[in-house]
Amino acid sequence: MSSKQHDIIVCQGTGCVSGGAEQLYSLLQEELVELNLSDSVQVKGTGCHGFCQRGPLVVVEPEGLFYSKVSPDDIPDIARSFLPDGKPVDRLFYYDSTIGRTLTRYQDIPFYYKQQRLVLRNCGHINPESIDDYLDTGGYQAVRKAVSEMTSEQIINEVKHSGLRGLGGAGFSAGQKWEACYVEKVEQKYVICNADEGDPGAFQDRSVLEGDPHSVLEGMTIAGWAVGAGQGYVYVRAEYPLAVRRLKIAITQARERGFLGKGIQGSSFDFDIEVFQGAGAFVCGESTALVLSIEGKRGLPKPSPRPRTTQSGLWGRPTLLNNVKTFANIPLIINHGSGWFASRGTERSKGTAIFSLTGNVVNNGLVEVPMGTRLRDIIFDIGGGIPDGRTFKAVQTGGPSGGCLPAELLNLPVDFDSLTEAGSMMGSGGMVVMNQDTCMVDVARYFLDFTRRESCGQCVPCRVGTRQMFDILDNICQGQGRPEDIDLLEELGKSIAETSLCALGQGAPNPVLTTIRYFRDEYEAHIKEGYCPAGVCLFYQ
Repeated sequence: MSSKQHDIIVCQGTGCVSGGAEQLYSLLQEELVELNLSDSVQVKGTGCHGFCQRGPLVVVEPEGLFYSKVSPDDIPDIARSFLPDGKPVDRLFYYDSTIGRTLTRYQDIPFYYKQQRLVLRNCGHINPESIDDYLDTGGYQAVRKAVSEMTSEQIINEVKHSGLRGLGGAGFSAGQKWEACYVEKVEQKYVICNADEGDPGAFQDRSVLEGDPHSVLEGMTIAGWAVGAGQGYVYVRAEYPLAVRRLKIAITQARERGFLGKGIQGSSFDFDIEVFQGAGAFVCGESTALVLSIEGKRGLPKPSPRPRTTQSGLWGRPTLLNNVKTFANIPLIINHGSGWFASRGTERSKGTAIFSLTGNVVNNGLVEVPMGTRLRDIIFDIGGGIPDGRTFKAVQTGGPSGGCLPAELLNLPVDFDSLTEAGSMMGSGGMVVMNQDTCMVDVARYFLDFTRRESCGQCVPCRVGTRQMFDILDNICQGQGRPEDIDLLEELGKSIAETSLCALGQGAPNPVLTTIRYFRDEYEAHIKEGYCPAGVCLFYQ
């Protein structure tokens, strides 16, 4: 390579760190010193690059060279590639089996170039522990603009006109929620970022906090200015230690630079943010349970009818609560305008959707696409399809409360309304792909087992009903099902969904109801014919 300045970007997200990326970072620095290259080559740590299937990842800029599955033994060769006679390390390049050739740059890999990364715009490119890196991307310009040039009404109107909907599951209009909090005329209000991401297979909130924490802080600060709040909290589960550490670093840096605290950017606006670590209860993702948890009480959803958190939330004060991804979009809307944001997506679902693409798919990782993108495009074009010559069978979206959708719905657009109509949901963004070897009855049992264990036990439909449904499914999987069980599962599921206290119970039957709706033949094979078509439930042997 030439002697011009290069950056070696080492992924330091949780996935790559668990694969030894911190050691790779240190070894690269040592090798460059030994080769007298440390003046022209800089090693830089970033957050998650998204392509988790190929980690640990190393990217060389400005060329965009993409090295995957890097091990300590590869480090000397990567370092020597920067010598005058050095050459790239060909064996570490990505081989795309769908086109039958090696791709050297990440920009040419379908997993990346077929995405549209807005929320993930900085992840994998900047050092999340450096506020200067964030400022170099235009960071905190939106805060400066908001507090110096815009009124609360103007900001809220921009958010409303953008069409941004809450990206934590419910999909409620963000602008309407902000307006509802703004009109409450009291002295003390709060802003809360819900980072209590507990869905099996979901990791996008964690990745944003690890890779670009300042974007979330900036969005929260703008929200505080808009609704008249003086204090913010990021509620993040304690199982995310790296996200917690980087959040705290970012908050300290933002205070030092005048983006948090007293008189933000020379204005009269005072706003600060604290990190609150949750103990890992899945039900605390529900707004009222989350609020009680911050107050030091047991996290239990409040019964209806109840005032919205925008009227009476934290300590009885108006509280604006949005998801990590929702807040990360706010600086973009303020900087580029609501029309720019609304130009992406569908008529009723604007912007982008972010999914943790996992399961039986070639390319596992973090995916961001415009709302309305087809399931087929995500799973096969970006995800690379089903590995090992297997066929696609189903995809479960929206976490444990989402539904399982069959192959005939692969052309379904991914947006709030289309997924709901199909019996699933956007949820917090989990997307689990299943192949022909998956038993859909067993899948329904797995997700229902999760939700019944995570039930707070406060209401009978959820506490007792989910256990009853699980027992029936367990019996079916063990060859002890009865012909009336399918109808009973549907009856119980609909009753639990209609009468449960909160979204956990209301959504818990979805995996069961959708697998019966789309894969009823598998239930009937277990019960009437005494075998599992996928060969997972081995009771018949």
